[in-house]
Amino acid sequence: MLIFWTITLFLLGAAKGKEICYEDLGCFSDNEPWAGTAIRPLKILPWSPEKIGTRFLLYTNENPNTFQTLLLSDPSTIEASNFQTNRKTRFIIHGFIDKADESWVTDMCQNMFKVEEVNCICVDWKKGSQTTYTQAANNVRVVGAQVAQMLKILSTDYSYSPSNVHLIGHSLGAHVAGEAGSRTPGLGRITGLDPVEASFEGTAEEVRLDPSDAAFVDVIHTDSAALIPFLGFGTNQLVGHLDFFPNGGENMPGCKKNALSQIVDLDGIWTGTRDFVACNHLRSYKYYLDSILNPDGFAAYPCASYKSFQSNKCFPCPDQGCPQMGHYADKFAGKTSEEQQKFFLNTGDASNFARWRYEVSITLSGRTATGRVKVALYGDKGNTHQYEVFSGIIKPGTTHTSEFDAQLDVGTIEKVKFLWNNNVVNPTLPKVGAAKITVQKGEEKIVYNFCSESTVREDVLLTLTPC
Repeated sequence: MLIFWTITLFLLGAAKGKEICYEDLGCFSDNEPWAGTAIRPLKILPWSPEKIGTRFLLYTNENPNTFQTLLLSDPSTIEASNFQTNRKTRFIIHGFIDKADESWVTDMCQNMFKVEEVNCICVDWKKGSQTTYTQAANNVRVVGAQVAQMLKILSTDYSYSPSNVHLIGHSLGAHVAGEAGSRTPGLGRITGLDPVEASFEGTAEEVRLDPSDAAFVDVIHTDSAALIPFLGFGTNQLVGHLDFFPNGGENMPGCKKNALSQIVDLDGIWTGTRDFVACNHLRSYKYYLDSILNPDGFAAYPCASYKSFQSNKCFPCPDQGCPQMGHYADKFAGKTSEEQQKFFLNTGDASNFARWRYEVSITLSGRTATGRVKVALYGDKGNTHQYEVFSGIIKPGTTHTSEFDAQLDVGTIEKVKFLWNNNVVNPTLPKVGAAKITVQKGEEKIVYNFCSESTVREDVLLTLTPC
């Protein structure tokens, strides 16, 4: 009987749950949906603000290299700082096992200062993030509440509207931004940089980042493969108004999966091996960094799937245009649909990651031969490398179409250079040409036409001019 009552009392206690309250931040419970669910089975309460030790580090155009600390406990620190109410404010929030004095966080501020005047606030919660993953995932709630508290101080004491605020969160930091947004009516924008999957995907909206957390929510997914067995740290779930899946969202160019990536210990996986194991997950903030300095280098195309995008079925941009992934995504804010949308694009394999997509159609001329057909575009802003458009039997009169992602925007296209080869000795020395080449840039409706009546031997360039 004693055992029966012990079990009964235990179950009643488990059902009732615990709650902890912190002054100014409110109360946090371990009831559903925060714990005791299939996705979050462990009942863990967040740490206290003192133990997490969140710091707000302000950089501005006037102090780009040395931060000023803003204290929630002493709002006069805002008055004494370089914070300016006539500027937009962007908060950068790191994720699991990370810290705000990591180079990428301050680099993001530095890039912003090159293009705008801005209050750039780095949210440092490293004590709360450098613990077990499950504890860090719960500490997100307190950190989000603290960000919301800072926004409330700015609004109350300085009449600074939350609509001027942009929260940028990586990994767990994306869900910190979501928590802050759910507590801040009228928040302008949240950018989720590969929001983490574990403990969040499939949960209720109040637990994770979702479109209701700000007027505009844009998300970059770079590691959205399933956590087991593929070890994708990021979520595949659509959680924004615009969800971008660069390179398909799972395997980023320049990131090699390896044997170590089969480890599924979330706590041990990052330390010392971040760039090695978590390369895809970290790409999201690297793309954002480059997007700040490339306002038109990350055009993303609405598409049903990455396979369709790769099959050239989503070109060119629709009438409403294409959003830019990253810093300038909010220029598309008024064009979002009620239905959540997926957008696809390709990037480079190293910085600078920006790419510009072109479609090329070639009508062949000359002799029948076997080989590869390549083109290079020449414009008033520069020229591209040679890109392969077709490989196989080259027949006069046939037309072949392909798309490629160039490393630069060539501007107004002035000429096209055609090349073919097959690296096989052909004693007849056949000549092949391009009677017509049409080119279109993804964001534009302009179609450029180039013609030539000439043919050339293998590995000899043929220049086509406008016709």
